[in-house]
Amino acid sequence: MTSSAEVEAAASSISHDQVLLVEDDDGDALLVEELLLEVDAPVVVRRARSLNQAKALLSGAACVLLDLGLPDSQGLNGLRQLLEVEPDAAVVVLTGDTNEHLGELAVRAGAQDYLVKGEVAGHMLHRVIRYAMERRRAEEAQRELQVAQIHAQENARLERGLLPSPLLGDSRLRVSARCLAGGQHMLLGGDFYDVVEVADGWVHALIGDVCGRGPAEAALGVCLRVAWRALVLAGRPADEILFTLSQLLGHERQDDTMFATLCMVSVAPERNVGWVRMAGHLPPLLVTRHGVRELPTLPAAPLGLSDVRDWPGTHVRLEGSWSILLYTDGLIEGRIGRGSERLGSEGLMDLIRNIQQGPFPGTADGHQPADDQLLDEVIDRVRQLNGKDLDDDLAILALGFSTPDGR
Repeated sequence: MTSSAEVEAAASSISHDQVLLVEDDDGDALLVEELLLEVDAPVVVRRARSLNQAKALLSGAACVLLDLGLPDSQGLNGLRQLLEVEPDAAVVVLTGDTNEHLGELAVRAGAQDYLVKGEVAGHMLHRVIRYAMERRRAEEAQRELQVAQIHAQENARLERGLLPSPLLGDSRLRVSARCLAGGQHMLLGGDFYDVVEVADGWVHALIGDVCGRGPAEAALGVCLRVAWRALVLAGRPADEILFTLSQLLGHERQDDTMFATLCMVSVAPERNVGWVRMAGHLPPLLVTRHGVRELPTLPAAPLGLSDVRDWPGTHVRLEGSWSILLYTDGLIEGRIGRGSERLGSEGLMDLIRNIQQGPFPGTADGHQPADDQLLDEVIDRVRQLNGKDLDDDLAILALGFSTPDGR
């Protein structure tokens, strides 16, 4: 049975930093241990008598006290070998009184500090160990910060490519959009959208989803989105645009398993008719003061999964004031409660109908929220139903039109 003293000793050792002493001389090793005991240093010393033993004990060591004269290593060679095994190790080298210059070279080679044997007191030894560990931690924190800043800059550039500013000239039109990463992931997904009004008054909206999550998917999404905008501005027909995007995806994807779904909506200058073209995507929703419904669509394969050359459009009528909601599947794949049932498109429409019935805070008449408010409320309620953050990325885009009388 374990005694209380043994339990206390074990608990104490867990909270103490481990120091690996690599020293073949028993007398020098005993001196180091006694110096640390004298000042009651909160460390646990483990000893290795050779470099090979030290390599096996490196894991978990907060600091390494390394003698530069070992049976299987002399000079800086031992330091270099240890840093190859554990590049982030905080190493303090121990030199003889005639080798102080070697200690300085060791610091240049990656050691945190050096000590001359026979010239060290307990407090100095403890302080050097503590400073070596703190410097190493500070260096690691600085590296992590630099990496995080680089990732943030890369993500920002990709996000600007995936989620551009709409090109609109018609003041009767409005665009609202949201894009959220799923769960706790920091990786970018392949969700993207765009809205462009061209010179003849037609307005084209796009939403797409490259299957997967990560830099490769995000880069492919940027490529598709930029190409789509360029083709729209060049006045190319919709069928040609989608066929060109399909060819582009085939050339730009990293492997043959990558594919993308798309939904493209085109609205005529009068804003009362339009066309919907699908490439394996979810049908858009038409939201009016009278309710919400799916726009009619013709199914077609996603880009990258077949040799389809034609994406037929579906003609749609748009009456009065309206909003067209385009979204990716991350919005509807959340669970409803604790079971396995998913929200789905029907559940999403029911949710929007409930929001429309109001009253909705912050609107002029207590109901019929603006598109920005509607999107925020939809996302909040979807997350509440799921009981946590959604697992998949989501994007949702609302292209809205208002008549002069608001009807």
